[in-house]
Formats: sequence, structure tokens, C-alpha cells
Amino acid sequence: MHATNWFDDWNPEALYRDDVTGCDDCSETSPIPKSGIICGPILRLINMDFKEKTYEGSIMVVVRGEENFPKITYQLGPSLPSEDEDIEVNEAFFEGKLFHKDILKDDNIWFYRYEIKLPMSNYEQMVKYAVDGTMEPHYRFFVPSFTQNSNVISYSCNGFSLSVDTSKFKGSLWYDVLKKHRYVHYHAILGGGDQIYSDNIKLHAPNLKAWLETKDPIKKYNTQTTEETKEQIRQFYLEHYLNWYGYGHWYGSTPKSKTTQKCFVKSLACIPAINVWDDHDIIDGYGSYNDSFMKTENFLTVGRMAYRYYMLFQQHVSASKQDGDEYAYLKSKQWILGNEKGSSYIGERSHSIFSWLGPKMAMLGLDCRTERKLHEIFSERSYSLIWERVEREIKNLKGGHLLLMLGIPIAYPRLVWLEWLFTSKLLAPIKYLSKKGIFASGFVNEFNGDVELLDDLNDHWCARHHKKERNYLIMKLQDIGAKYGVRITILSGDVHLASVGRFRAKIHRHHLIMSEEKEKENTRIIEEPTKDVRLIFNIIANAIVNTPPPDAMATLLQKRCRLHHFDLETDEDAVPIFAKEVDGVHKRKESCFMNKRNWSDIIPIENLLNNPQLSKELGVKVGDIVIPGIITEQQKLQKLENDDQINSYPVTSGGLFTTIHVERDANQTNSQTVSYCLPIPELTVTCERLSHKGIKHLNIT
Repeated sequence: MHATNWFDDWNPEALYRDDVTGCDDCSETSPIPKSGIICGPILRLINMDFKEKTYEGSIMVVVRGEENFPKITYQLGPSLPSEDEDIEVNEAFFEGKLFHKDILKDDNIWFYRYEIKLPMSNYEQMVKYAVDGTMEPHYRFFVPSFTQNSNVISYSCNGFSLSVDTSKFKGSLWYDVLKKHRYVHYHAILGGGDQIYSDNIKLHAPNLKAWLETKDPIKKYNTQTTEETKEQIRQFYLEHYLNWYGYGHWYGSTPKSKTTQKCFVKSLACIPAINVWDDHDIIDGYGSYNDSFMKTENFLTVGRMAYRYYMLFQQHVSASKQDGDEYAYLKSKQWILGNEKGSSYIGERSHSIFSWLGPKMAMLGLDCRTERKLHEIFSERSYSLIWERVEREIKNLKGGHLLLMLGIPIAYPRLVWLEWLFTSKLLAPIKYLSKKGIFASGFVNEFNGDVELLDDLNDHWCARHHKKERNYLIMKLQDIGAKYGVRITILSGDVHLASVGRFRAKIHRHHLIMSEEKEKENTRIIEEPTKDVRLIFNIIANAIVNTPPPDAMATLLQKRCRLHHFDLETDEDAVPIFAKEVDGVHKRKESCFMNKRNWSDIIPIENLLNNPQLSKELGVKVGDIVIPGIITEQQKLQKLENDDQINSYPVTSGGLFTTIHVERDANQTNSQTVSYCLPIPELTVTCERLSHKGIKHLNIT
């Protein structure tokens, strides 16, 4: 094929500009057609095998009406031009299978999954594909070379809360994603939870709505789930996913709560996804209510139906035994299955994910929702299975990176005083009156009568119920990273603002009594982060769609953002990456928190330097020592002669470069973002055993 025919000018900025207009509105009726393809194509990444040099994934297409098996053909060729005018392009088709049949309003719904298994080359490749002969401009994705680590996106909170006034958001950050994808070539998109907001089940499942509004606790807790209620819940999740994943269509509880995210749907077709789920994929706070409420029949049904459709739409597998999809559901090598007993509420084993993203890059996605209880996120058995698999996989990854998808931030300010207040008996009279609808009706939730925000606090790793488990998890991550010389970076969302939490080797500050040895150790910690075996960043990037919290919340978090001593050798704090506002001029008091919509990407330094446009935009090179912060056309990262500041980091050949893309102005349809950047150095040393003396809540000697 001639190069000019292969390297077409795919220009998302021009092609999809009109898709952003009206993203603060939606049709009053569902856009799902009565027949034909109603959802998809949706790409999913399973794994990259750099020994066998194979790329594995899947494409899902959903059809309504008559059974009609769509055919997906593809072309595989280089992603970038070379001196050759004629290039080799291979053509074939993806093998597909019907893996689930469903019913929507008496119509048959057919789920088709197509296996992607492609050879990796010594250069990055582009795949263009067609569905039943139709090849849209965005029907393409990129396969890294077998020597290349992947460019990845991290995002979460992909939807609005029920009563948000969406008219305040004229732009779509998915448009920004597509514009950057044109020249960055993202190989994977990591969904950290809340890929869909399902809280409106409270509005659209009538029997569930009536049950939630029941004031009599005895009646509520003893209600039996009827077949009609089950069917309403099932129909809701199926139609809700088809609306959102097929058309970006959603409406909430007020006339001003609606959106159409067309660019999200296009992103699903051109960037393969790896997803874990969180509460809004089910219903707000699921897993963080008391055990007696979680075990009510209606709430059990909600969790189990949400799980079924999460598996179908986000993982492309069927959890129903009658579909005969057990290999994909239980035996695919991507899964790390949890405790054999399964979840107490959902009744299934947790499905954490391990996938390779490069010869020196892997990802671990922890399923922190399936097993979740008020007092426990994972069972001991599940942790054992996770660590066994991770250690087996990364034992030869020295100098590489492990990205950990952890939906809820783990390095985040404590709000213990709010927990105490919301659970205090002092509030009992107000809670009682609120439950009865006499006073402050929105003060308590309609589930179990707790204070409305308590489930959000109980979700957090720093909640009193989870502190022990949190510290255990961080300790294990530090131990494993140090043992194998792997830099671990945690990717989180959930909180609707951006931040960068940090664990690092302790800086000794008692200057009057400090020994020469301690001074040398301080110098080493500051000047050689590549040798800091305790260094773990928690990149917190969200929401890509939902509304950010008010300025007062960012101010509160900044005031609560203190230096903590995780143990005697590890400090915990946050990186002041947001020292300037998005205009690049005005200083920002809340330097550790940015309450604007955002998403992030993680680019290997080698890829950055080999990409002319990225290299020019970011303006860094190997050997630079920079202070994390804003990058605009007018200013780049501040560079230092010596790495003598606690917040400065080197740009290293084996490192990563993470950017949090922050929305400049939510009222503009151009959806422009501003970049806040941080280099993440690789780990060049190992340590067989770390000391964790002084760690709280664990008996460590």
C-alpha cells in the first residue's frame, strides 16, 4: 500500500468539535435504536506478552433485534511514516463469538466479543478496523513495539452526580483526550472506577425507589425481593449501560441534570481500556454501609445485577453460568481471583487484574469493591493470592515500573474529626427528625439513615475502619518494590479533585543533635530519589466529567495536608504541584490540591523524547532536575543545577513522566486543559528487607 493511502490525516479537533456542543443537554428519550448495532465497538486490553511478542485484547459489539453477527475486518501497518513510499499493510478479520444474550423491553439483545491477537513488531503499529464494512475515522488503535513501554491514561468519575447543574459545563474533557491521542498515541486507558454513574437507579426502578423511601426500618429490612423488582433492576442496568456506553446519554434528578458525552463513546473505540470498578458503578456507597443493611434482599440484588453488567460492558465477559463463558470469566490469565468463598454481598470472587504494558512496565488493578465491607476491603486470603501473583510476575522487573490502580486515594488528608462528628450520639436527635422528614430531610441518606456523607468517609483508606488494612497495604507495596527494585506508582480518583500524595524516606530534622551519618543520609534521600526504596507517588486525577468540589474544600484539605510519619523511616505528605493557577500567573494557596475537572497520562521518558511534539511541549531532557508544576507555551518546569530540594526530581532514561491535564474553563467548548507535570524516576537499587518500626495499627517489631 502506498504510504499516502495509509497515513491519513485523522484530526479529532476538527472532526469532533460539533460533538462537544450541547454536551450539557440530552434528549428526553433514550437514543437506543430499535434494531441493529446499538453499542460499540468497545476496545479492551487484556495483556501484552513481550516474550511471545503478542498483543491481546477484545472488541465488543451489542446488537438489538434479529441475530446479526457483525463482521470486523482490520488492517495492520506502521503508525508513523518512514522514507519508504510503499509500506506493508496486512489485512484480516477478528474472530468473534456470541457470548451473552439478553432482553430489553421484549427485544433480543446480542453481545458479541471479538478476539484481538496480534504480532508485535520492532516498531509501533496502527490498527484500522471496520464493522460490517464501515470504517469510521476513529476506528483505530495503536500497538506498541516489543521494546516499547506504553503511553497510558488514568481517569475516573466519568459521570455526574444526580442533582448536578450540568449547564455549568460546556466542555468535554474526552474531546481533549481525543485531540492529544492524535499525536501521543495512547496504548491503554486505565479506568479507576466510576466509569458509569448508576445512582439514578433510585429514580428509574419504581419498586426499589418505593422501598428506599420506606420510613419503617423493620419493614425496610425485612422486605423480600420480588421477581418484578429484580426485573426492574436488571432492565435499569442494561439500558443504563447501553445509553452511556453507546451514546454518552445520561439524565439525573433535575431538569438541569443531563449530559451527552459523544467523545467518550468515540474514545471507547480507539483506546483499549483496562477497568476496575467503584461504588457509583453500582450505587453510591455500596459496600460501606452496615452489614445488616447490605444484606437486605433488595440491596443484594442491586449489587449482583450491577456486577453482571459491569462484567459484560467493562470486562467483555459473562458471569452467568448458562452462557458457558467460564474460561473468559474465571481462567483468563489477566485475572487475580480473590477469596474462593466470594463476596458476602455480591456472591462472586473479586477480579483484580494484572497486565503487562511494556518490557519494563506492568499494571495491577485492585478490585476494591466486590469484597468490600464496612470493616474490610480484602480478606487475608485475597491479599495472599494477590501478592503471590505480583511477586511471580515482577521478579525480573528491576528498574521497571508497576502502576497500581487503586480507585480511592491512599495518600490523602485525614478527616477523622468528621467521622467522629457524623457517628456521634450528639447527632441522634437530628438524624431521627431527618429520617422522619420533619427536619433537614437531606441530612441522612435513604439507605440506612446514616449522615449523608458518612459513606464517602467510610470508603476512604484513612477511615478508622480501614487504617490497619491501609498501613498493611502500603507496607507490602514498599516491601515488594524494594525487594525487586521496582518503582510502584498508585493511580487513584474518587475525590473529584487532583493531587499527588507521596510516601518517601524520612528526612531527619533534628539539626542540633543530628550526626554526620544522618546528614549524609538526608543528602542521599534528597539528591538520589532513584535510590529511595520507600518512594511511592499517589497520582490522584479526577473527575473527568463530574463537578469538582468548592474552593472551601480545597482550602480545608490544604490545611489538613500535614507531614505524617508512616513509620520511623517513612514520611507521608503531598507534592505542591499546583503552586500556580491555570493562567500560569497567579499563585495558588492550595498548592497540593486542584479542584477543577481533570485527567492524567503517564508517558515513559523514552517515548516522550522520541515524540517531537511532546518533547517540544514539555521541554525536558534526560539529566534535567525539575520542580513539579505547570507547563504552558510560555513557561516550562523550573530546572535546578543540583537536586537539593525535597520537591525536585530528575528526568531519567528509565523514568516516567506524568501529567495531570486540568480544565482551563468549564464554560468553553474548546475544552482546553493546562498541564501540571511530575517526573517519576525508576528505582535502581534493591533492599531485601525494610524496617517498619513505629508503624501504627500493626504489630511490627
